[in-house]
Amino acid sequence: MIPPREAVSDAAKVFGGPKSPPSEQALASNLLAFLRLLRRAGLSVGPGDALAAAEALSLVGIESRTTVRAALAATLLRRHEQEELFDAAFDLFWRDPERSDVAAAFAMMEAQQPEEKAKPGSRRLAEAMAGDRPRPPPRPEEAPPRIDAAMTVSEREHLQQMDFEAMSAAEIGLAKQEIRRLVLPLDARPTRRFRTDPLGPRVDLRATLRAGSRSGGELAQIMRKRRIVRPPPLVAICDISGSMARYAQILLHFLHAVTNDRERVHSFLFGTRLSNITRQLKHRDPELAFEMIAHMVPDWSGGTRIGEALERFNQDWSRRVLGQGAVVLLITDGLDREGGRGLAEATDRLKRSCRRLIWLNPLLRYAGFQPKSQGIRAMLPHVHEFRPVHNLASLRQLIETLGEKGSRR
Repeated sequence: MIPPREAVSDAAKVFGGPKSPPSEQALASNLLAFLRLLRRAGLSVGPGDALAAAEALSLVGIESRTTVRAALAATLLRRHEQEELFDAAFDLFWRDPERSDVAAAFAMMEAQQPEEKAKPGSRRLAEAMAGDRPRPPPRPEEAPPRIDAAMTVSEREHLQQMDFEAMSAAEIGLAKQEIRRLVLPLDARPTRRFRTDPLGPRVDLRATLRAGSRSGGELAQIMRKRRIVRPPPLVAICDISGSMARYAQILLHFLHAVTNDRERVHSFLFGTRLSNITRQLKHRDPELAFEMIAHMVPDWSGGTRIGEALERFNQDWSRRVLGQGAVVLLITDGLDREGGRGLAEATDRLKRSCRRLIWLNPLLRYAGFQPKSQGIRAMLPHVHEFRPVHNLASLRQLIETLGEKGSRR
């Protein structure tokens, strides 16, 4: 609880020794506990932030709850998307005693209303708050029986081969944790640009003449340069129709991890229309990113118009994102609502606009898969690679494939 009418005069006094008044000592301990709560909830706060927050409270005072909230937010927050989690943590930790009667009065009314959707970060905040509770002492139990597991399969190995569609909620949570640990290799490639390098293989004539002009026309030093090497752009176009909804939910975690791990990653979703979600996936907090995507994508689990979506991508986005040998991941099962109309032309143009076009299809999990659908037969001749994506093992194989040099256009 925040002391009602006592301000802190100095940050050093707040974190001072036993000579500080009891109210200041209580405020210091409560402030440190609040910072530990924010840290467990995912915010990056450290000792420097604690000193800055204490100094801010000593300057603005603690008479006003609104002023305290603003002072702590100004010193602890670094990104705009952290505000919602900070506000929830502030209301949960620094409870207002004057609102207790009002909360009790509305408890009965809120019990009769339908339950609202939990806000992003509420689960992490609840887990972080529960971390402060002391754990009960372990009960004396008998030694567990020893089990010989030499010829058994580990749970992690079983999870690698399990189909995403057959996973339970707990297994999906474990799969998402495994996906966050996947590291996409950076297959750097030479570009058209050069940078100055004293040991470069090429002579930089322009830089040499420019250096000579500064020394009266005497070429005292030969300048050299080297070609810039950087990873190519990665573009993901993911199907979110009804038949792909379960796979798309898990693959979005893979795209979020890749987007926050490397540069020049562009992600698109399509069902009956094309949506660019690159900016939303750049948020570090996955819950906030997926919440924003859910609000902006209206055709989740609907029909599929693959040809129209690829044609829209070729017209509006190909020139912007497919430069410098881009790699395209086309994630769809190929079941087109329009019967493959215009799909072959759109896929062929997409293939000619990028260096590698990799089609990821979850239907390849079946051993007897046959391309009988009109959409699959229209797309298949115009892709460089055709791979499955239905479990963690297939994702690891995809990462190994992206690390290879592959075929050029």
